[in-house]
Amino acid sequence: MSDHHDEPESTGDEPSRTPVQMPTSASWSDPHLQPAARHPQFVERLIGFTFIVGLLSFCAFGAAYWQNWAPWALGLTLGAGMLFVGTGITAWGKYLMPRGPFVEERHVLQSSKQDVESFTNALVERGATPVKRRKVLGGMLGAGMGVFGIVAMFPLLRSLGPLPKNTLATTDWKAGSYLVDQLGNRISQYSLAVGSFATVFPEGWEDQDRGQAVDQTFLVHLEAEGPIAGMPAGRSTWTPAGYVAYSKLCTHAGCPVGLFERELGLLICPCHQSMFKLAEGAIPIFGPAPRPLPQLPLAIDADGYLYASAGYNQPVGPGYWERP
Repeated sequence: MSDHHDEPESTGDEPSRTPVQMPTSASWSDPHLQPAARHPQFVERLIGFTFIVGLLSFCAFGAAYWQNWAPWALGLTLGAGMLFVGTGITAWGKYLMPRGPFVEERHVLQSSKQDVESFTNALVERGATPVKRRKVLGGMLGAGMGVFGIVAMFPLLRSLGPLPKNTLATTDWKAGSYLVDQLGNRISQYSLAVGSFATVFPEGWEDQDRGQAVDQTFLVHLEAEGPIAGMPAGRSTWTPAGYVAYSKLCTHAGCPVGLFERELGLLICPCHQSMFKLAEGAIPIFGPAPRPLPQLPLAIDADGYLYASAGYNQPVGPGYWERP
């Protein structure tokens, strides 16, 4: 009795297999590997031209984005880069790649390991040959796509803007900053009647984006003479001639506090109806605002013009920081 299993005999029902010999190498002289273009050199030069124009267009788009040019310039340069590089890639694939056809006669789906390796080698050789022969076009294509990759990162570098550092905690008000209106006119102690108000800025910042954003200040002439009674301790000198100034940025969500109720002496935020008592350090008496409006210490020079004796007593806007 044999100690090994006998191989099963063929039943004759199995499909016949026809071995197919796959070439393990490709020759450029093979007609199937010839490019489809009748004049490959001319097509190469044309494709090279499109790649160069596309590369320059991507560079121009990067400059346009960095310098914040007009939207039409951004669209034109980016569109031109996409158009010329895409045209070059399409033409390369259509006219310079092997024309084929490449057909493998097979009777079964399953391939032997040798067949798979042969096919892989042939495929790699067929695909690599035209690229190796056109290194200049490949280099220009790589350069164009590399420039586009770098330009695509510009939004991460420029659009996010500079680091805020301490700009969220400070404004452009400092000791000696004169109060001016939207037109840059200095505010005199005789400019506002008792009970009237104005939006003021530090001189030199009235027409700047930052001045409009964080420096805007609500100035009210509350009393004919100062200082104003009822102010918190240590602020008796902050309200000369009955003037008082507070940041217009609400301490709840940063909305502009632009409404003044004269009879009750209240500043009102129109967004969520927070109310602040002017004569008592702008403490909130109604609404979601969690803390008083930052106050700007005022002083009057020898000519009667109002100026800041210091910056705000605390950061403006919503309270995102930790307070002792």
